Amino acid sequence: MTAPSTAATTAKILSHPLNAWYAAAWDHEVTAKGITARTVANKPLALYRTQDGRAVALADACWHRLAPLSKGKLVGRDGIQCPYHGLQYNSAGRCTAMPAQETLNPSAAVPSYPVVEKYRYVWIWLGDPTLADPALVPDMHQMTHPDWTGDGRTIAAACNYQLVLDNLMDLTHEEFVHASSIGQDELSEAEFVTTHTESSVTVTRWMRNIDAPPFWKKNMNDKFPGFDGKVDRWQIIHYYYPSTICIDVGVAKAGTGAPEGDRSQGVNGYVMNTITPETDRSSHYFWSFQRNYRLDSQLITTQLRDGVHGVFGEDEEMLTAQQDAIDANPDHEFYDLNIDAGGMWVRRILEEALAAEDRLNIPTTSPTKKA
Repeated sequence: MTAPSTAATTAKILSHPLNAWYAAAWDHEVTAKGITARTVANKPLALYRTQDGRAVALADACWHRLAPLSKGKLVGRDGIQCPYHGLQYNSAGRCTAMPAQETLNPSAAVPSYPVVEKYRYVWIWLGDPTLADPALVPDMHQMTHPDWTGDGRTIAAACNYQLVLDNLMDLTHEEFVHASSIGQDELSEAEFVTTHTESSVTVTRWMRNIDAPPFWKKNMNDKFPGFDGKVDRWQIIHYYYPSTICIDVGVAKAGTGAPEGDRSQGVNGYVMNTITPETDRSSHYFWSFQRNYRLDSQLITTQLRDGVHGVFGEDEEMLTAQQDAIDANPDHEFYDLNIDAGGMWVRRILEEALAAEDRLNIPTTSPTKKA
């Protein structure tokens, strides 16, 4: 892979590759009792389950007059009926019944997209269906592994999905955006290491012998009642193509071996994020906070979910304002700092995927310069 450089042209607002798995919904949102409307990568979808429990994703537009199928109803074991004139389709998208005629037009069909259920999400592939390998679903095993527990929510982010990825790949913003919860001065002072493969990026940061910020001090006391001392803190960001970021985070009593691999004297969480483009300027931001301690405590699960939700609300406000500023200044160039190294590699992976699909030349591209 070509390294990012000052000569590279990077999109401020990137389009989205189609040959990729995107989370379309939490698994509990897709049922056999009704139809869920969801837009992914500018494509309106009708999501439902067949009577045997299989998730289905059809284009949300009837072949006849483009009426939204999501406003219709489920029929038979695996079918859906258009709300306008009653045409019926099976889970493969083929029309199985037309009003007032027995002969079916052979072209009557709507697109049906590959679907995989994994890690509590329903994933969809909008590109070449012959490339839709379930093994390419990004690794989020902490969502379902018995050694971890947690919960999360969905944010309707009013911004391009790439802005969320940028936000998560550089956590020094916590020092300024989240000063009252997880931010501290050591974030921007600590060194970090960035590595990458053809489809992943990892950014590793350790902060040794520091005071725990309020969020982590509370979590240490949940596991070690009465704890009050210095900690070693870590943030290890794992990006997986196209738009999943799992962040290994935590603190441990300072000097007890956490940087060397012994985290027994600390608390460890994973911030699980998968960001699905809705349109060019809006995203479905699915997240969960998973932990590997006090697994039986629903109270801690709820407190962590609500606490992280509050933190992410601050991100949402900033990202919306950033998108508004980009729209108001379409010719402005982005400038990269050292802290943007992880995000630059993510952009390069996405750019190369878009180039392979011949979709890179979009109108919102702009050169990137280094400050």
